[in-house]
Amino acid sequence: MTAAHVVQTADSITAEFLDGEQVSGGVVASEPAADVALLQLERVPASRVVAPMGDSSTVQVGDPVFVIGAPYGIGHTLSVGHVSARYQPNTVTSDMALAELLQTDAAINPGNSGRPMFNMAGEVIGVASHNISQSGGFEGLGFVVAINLAKRLLLEQRSPWSGLVAGVLTGNLAKALNLPQAEGLLVEQVALNSPAAELGLRPGTIKATVDGRTLLLGGDVILAVLGVPIGQESYEKRRERVRAVPVGSPITVTVLREGRLVTLSRIR
Repeated sequence: MTAAHVVQTADSITAEFLDGEQVSGGVVASEPAADVALLQLERVPASRVVAPMGDSSTVQVGDPVFVIGAPYGIGHTLSVGHVSARYQPNTVTSDMALAELLQTDAAINPGNSGRPMFNMAGEVIGVASHNISQSGGFEGLGFVVAINLAKRLLLEQRSPWSGLVAGVLTGNLAKALNLPQAEGLLVEQVALNSPAAELGLRPGTIKATVDGRTLLLGGDVILAVLGVPIGQESYEKRRERVRAVPVGSPITVTVLREGRLVTLSRIR
């Protein structure tokens, strides 16, 4: 398991083990709205020991924890702290509407994303996601996705990987980009050989700041998925409709491309 934002649009993936051995792999499930993803490696060296997963529902504020990661590329480092708070989905950030988060003061810096947080029994209780910082460094506000939620979305439901990063366009942004409706999804990045690439979605290429927000412009804007316009249903509802499409049936997406409406289709 890792963080979705680390691998969502990666063209290739390699896992490095403690002794430096590297093994290729790929994404088999991902849920950006909870910032968790599941990788499958081509092989796992026989000498490796899998860390046991704990029960994040039993985690309480004040529990001691530790995080192992590679902050700023410094591999296999450990930081220690406590659980500072718990948050239900859609209470910290709207960008991670599905994420149940554990807040910790164990140091989480760039490079820690996707790494495990353990309880003192050595059980994984969360997947490191991000921190909140005004200085750019760690300020004691680290956020970790609870392992029970990660297991449900990645192992039990197998949230499909799209290979797509898209930003919501509403209000002034939608007007500035001449959308024919009130809301759309700006396609900013697409991974090679991903379902989004096979669908034919085109990513942005022009970096720009619009209304105080940095975007990659020039790509498609998704207006509807399976015939339902963006903005007329919740992300959760749209996600479930896509998951419910039978294997062998088409998934259709309507996009705004260079001022024209284009319908794209891919067999699931």
